[in-house]
Amino acid sequence: MMAGLGAGAGTFAMANSEQTVVAAAPEASLGALAARADIEFGASVAMEVFKDAGYRSLYLDHARVLTSDLALKFAILRPDRGPPRYGDADALVDFAASNDMKFRGHCLVWNESNPDWVNALDKSTIGRLLDIHVEETVGRYAGRIHSWDVVNEPFWPDHRAPGGFRRGPWYNALGPDYIARALRRAAATDPSARLVINEAFTERGDALGLAVREGLLRLVDDLQKHGAPLHAIGLESHLQPQHPADDVGFVRFLERLSARGLDIYLTELDVDDLAMPRGEAERDRAIARRVGDFLAAALSVPAVRVLECWQLSDRYSWYSDPQMLRARASGDMPRPLPFDREFRRKPMYDAIAGALRARART
Repeated sequence: MMAGLGAGAGTFAMANSEQTVVAAAPEASLGALAARADIEFGASVAMEVFKDAGYRSLYLDHARVLTSDLALKFAILRPDRGPPRYGDADALVDFAASNDMKFRGHCLVWNESNPDWVNALDKSTIGRLLDIHVEETVGRYAGRIHSWDVVNEPFWPDHRAPGGFRRGPWYNALGPDYIARALRRAAATDPSARLVINEAFTERGDALGLAVREGLLRLVDDLQKHGAPLHAIGLESHLQPQHPADDVGFVRFLERLSARGLDIYLTELDVDDLAMPRGEAERDRAIARRVGDFLAAALSVPAVRVLECWQLSDRYSWYSDPQMLRARASGDMPRPLPFDREFRRKPMYDAIAGALRARART
C-alpha cells in the first residue's frame, strides 16, 4: 500500500512541467510531530523524488527540511575542470522552496571522493580552489539555504594524521586550517546561512567512536578560540548494532557540545541491519528497538534541533546500492529506514514518532 494521501497540497517543479501532489493531513506526519517537539524533521533527497510519485508523496507528507544527498558534493559539481554542474542541485533547492521546506547543503568540503584532477593539484592551487568552490556554491544559493555542512567527516584516526584528522587533498595541502578557512569563506559569502561540521561514528562506544568524539570537541574548542564561525554540529547517526552502543556516553557528548553554545543536528539516521535477525518481522522489531533507545537518549538533550534520515524508504537507501548489496551474504534486502520498499510504514517509523511525542511532553 502506498503512503496515505489526505488534505493539503504541495507542488514540485521539474524541467518543462509542473504537477500538484496532495499531502497527508498534518497530524499524521513526522514533520508535524517533530515541530511540536521543537525539532525539524526531514531526510536527504536525490533526483528520485522527481521520478517516483509515491516516493515524492513521502517527502510531501513528512519532511520539513531536506538535505542534498549527492547533488552538492564536489565530485558531482566539478567532475572535471569545466564549469560546475548545478542542474540537479538547482532542481532540488527549487523543489524544497516550492513546498515550503527548508534545505540543507551537503557538503562543501570533504577529503573523500574527490575527482583525480583535484588530487593532482599543487598545494597553493588547492587553496585557491577551496575558496572559489565555497564562494561560488554558497553564493549561488545565498538566502535559500537553512544550513551548510561546510566540512564533512574531518576525522579518521586510521589515517594516523596528527589529531586524528582525515587525510585528503584539502587536509594534505592546508592541514587542519582548511576547516576554519572554509567556514570563514562560507560566512562571508552568505551571512544568513547556519554553518555545520558534519561527522560520523560518534554514537558508537568503541575506540573509533570515542576518538572521534574527543577530536571533534578539540576542534570545536580551537575554532571557537580563534573566532571561526560555527553554529551547529551534525552527527550522522548511521546506527551500527554490530558495534558497541553507548547511548549514555553519547548523551554526555551531546551535552558537552551544547555547553559550547552549539545546536546539534542528527543528520543521517538509518540502521545497518546486516548483523540483525534474518526474519523480516523480527528484524524490523530489533531495528525499531535500537532506534527507539537511541532517540530516547539523544532527544533528551534540548540542543538537538534537527532530525533527518538518510533517504526515507528502503527502496532508495544507500544500503541498496549494488556495492553494498554484494556485502550481504544472506541475499536479503536491507531494511534500514522508516518506510519499506513499497513505502509502507515500519516499526522504525513508530519508534521515531514515539520518541518525538516523548520529547514534546517534556
